[in-house]
Amino acid sequence: MEVSSELAERVLHLIHSPQYRPGKAKQIAAELKLEPDEAKELKRVLKWLASQGQIAYGSNHIVISPALARGNPDIVRGNFRPAVGGFGFVRPNTGGTESEPAEDVFVPPGETLGAMDGDLVELRIRGRSDRRGNGVEGTVLKILERGRRQFTGSYRREDGQSWVYLDGVHFDAPVAVGDVRGLPLENDDKVVVEMVEYPDAQGSGGEAVIMEVLGSSKNPAIDTITIMRQYGLPDDFPEEVIGAAREQADQFDDEAVPAERRDLTELLTLTIDPHDARDFDDAISLQYQDGRWTLWVHIADVSTFVPKGGPIDQEAKRRATSVYLPDRVIPMIPEIISNHLASLQPDRMRLTKTVEIEMLDDGTITSTEVYNAAIRSDKRLNYEQVDQFLANPDRFRDDWGENICQLLSHMHSLAMMLRRRRIRGGSLTMDMPDIELELDKSGKVKGAHLVVNTESHQIIEEFMLAGNQAVATWLDDLELNFLHRIHPPPERRKLRQLGQFVKDIGIQVDSLESRFEIQKALDAVAGGPLEQAVNFAVLRAMNKAVYGPHRDGHYALDMEHYCHFTSPIRRYPDLMVHRLVQNVIDKLPTPDDPFPMLLRDGHHCSDQERNAERAERELILLKLLHHLKKHLGEQMEAVISRVYPDGLYARCLKLPIEGFIPISALPKDRYRYERRGQMIEGARAFNRFRLGDRLTIRIEKVDTRERELFLGVVKNHTAHSEGQPQAPRKPGKARAKGPVKGTKNRNSKKNKAKRKRR
Repeated sequence: MEVSSELAERVLHLIHSPQYRPGKAKQIAAELKLEPDEAKELKRVLKWLASQGQIAYGSNHIVISPALARGNPDIVRGNFRPAVGGFGFVRPNTGGTESEPAEDVFVPPGETLGAMDGDLVELRIRGRSDRRGNGVEGTVLKILERGRRQFTGSYRREDGQSWVYLDGVHFDAPVAVGDVRGLPLENDDKVVVEMVEYPDAQGSGGEAVIMEVLGSSKNPAIDTITIMRQYGLPDDFPEEVIGAAREQADQFDDEAVPAERRDLTELLTLTIDPHDARDFDDAISLQYQDGRWTLWVHIADVSTFVPKGGPIDQEAKRRATSVYLPDRVIPMIPEIISNHLASLQPDRMRLTKTVEIEMLDDGTITSTEVYNAAIRSDKRLNYEQVDQFLANPDRFRDDWGENICQLLSHMHSLAMMLRRRRIRGGSLTMDMPDIELELDKSGKVKGAHLVVNTESHQIIEEFMLAGNQAVATWLDDLELNFLHRIHPPPERRKLRQLGQFVKDIGIQVDSLESRFEIQKALDAVAGGPLEQAVNFAVLRAMNKAVYGPHRDGHYALDMEHYCHFTSPIRRYPDLMVHRLVQNVIDKLPTPDDPFPMLLRDGHHCSDQERNAERAERELILLKLLHHLKKHLGEQMEAVISRVYPDGLYARCLKLPIEGFIPISALPKDRYRYERRGQMIEGARAFNRFRLGDRLTIRIEKVDTRERELFLGVVKNHTAHSEGQPQAPRKPGKARAKGPVKGTKNRNSKKNKAKRKRR
């Protein structure tokens, strides 16, 4: 059901406000001063909000908040999120309160009723789960509303029947598509289908119709559109949104500094971004005098060009984040604003929200001020240029001038001091670099590399952290509601498992309930063959950072006050914080939004961020797999990155991609898995494969449907005993992925799910 998001927002704002007195739809319409056509729409909005669990009906159809309607606290509604392995989680729509946030409900395998990602479900809570240590467990009773109707998949014609194997679902069986209406289809073509009948709890019996034929799965050119369709990413902006953005551009005068803004156009200012940056929304100024630093963090004032509730804002809120795919950007805000009006271009007057921070030589903050300003960036630099400058400053003095070189030197000194201070305080420095694809002019992959977190990156990172923390501290001191960036502490159970893992590979640490011991483990493997494995294990033990109004702090950063403020072009929570800052500047009597509304917005933004990250990762993987299809049989160097009872993963050094080596592909031996030491060991020929070993591997098989790479071992370069790997065998038949009588081999996916859960 499509309803007016603006009207829904106003209804929720009223119902969750302290002044609200429960009433019927007619009274709510009067309270909101709705026009006759809006009053008609109100009933549809109320019905939709009730189905989502965000409002409830009391006796005589009086509209109340969910907190007043909890007659049976064991029955809740919420949106389902599946996980690999057949289980999932449901986030209750009641959301909880500021003092008692609602916990996600764990739904074990076999009790999901076949729910899929985003489905609105009703479930029964049945107490705590001993298995998970500290979680609530439940069973799905019914699926109230499907989260999506369209999916991507691979077409197959088998035994005279047409099937589609869906992408990104937790079951193996295909859905029937019946009459394909003479469409030009071949096996393994990528298609978009709309579900007519959803699969049952076992994942079978589904039926769909083909809506769009994307093309051959062998054609890398369709990778991007396939992933966009799979993850529901939007294409172009609606014309209404583009028109509104053009109006903003027509009204903007980039010559005169507005009278109500602080004029900082004469302050020396720099931007530092990646060489291929697609938006420029932050700039830095810095001065040092008499043992004191003054840092200005300038952030593009996007809120000036995106009126709340207007077409641009509604579309930005729906998207919630920009998506950065290897060969295109899906922006949150039209390029007229994101790449022009709000882009901090050199030698152009631009509007900013500026955070001015004064601190002592040791990093102690003495004052913070946030205000509207106008700046003029003096120079745009990229990370590579700054790294070259730091290595040899004299080389750039004639070209850039003494003032800019001195500013860069001061920025480096302050940032490194802040970084050392942060790490000494307990902040974690996990390095999980991003993968950057190297594309030719036609968009095909010609290589890939990891983006190294050099000191130039760290300079900007520290200043953005300082700006975010300063704004969050200021708003928390004012006791206002806003979206924090929350990173909950990890569960003790996961920390115990992590502690056992690092001890199994020979790293001696005390209890990992201390951040300092976690950092000790990370430092012990930095730069070595175990670095990637330990970083991955630590990341897996952590909870995911989310957006929410709770003041729970950020565990990894060890910050009590933290929010996202520095990227309003590409993150909607930052834009929301900018609006709150403006409300405080304007001295509005009630500047902030009600807690329940922020809770809902935080969930939406967190979900959209997760969806974007998954799409970005999967497209990179898919493009790399297509690239490796042309290199079957080739050999390359790799390092064992994960070890499981049924095989191991090795990470290639030439290309940042992992491949699976099943035991059946190892040199002939009688193998057993040893948890202590994280290795697979042979009892006859004494072959041994241990976490961190360096291998020569062969590309054996590329499976773009399952999105998995299979490798074979040519040689283990780390000698653990007299036995050395012999001639490798091909991957065993037990790993075959081909369908049998209209279904896939379930064992392969089951084993894959077990490995991912570990």
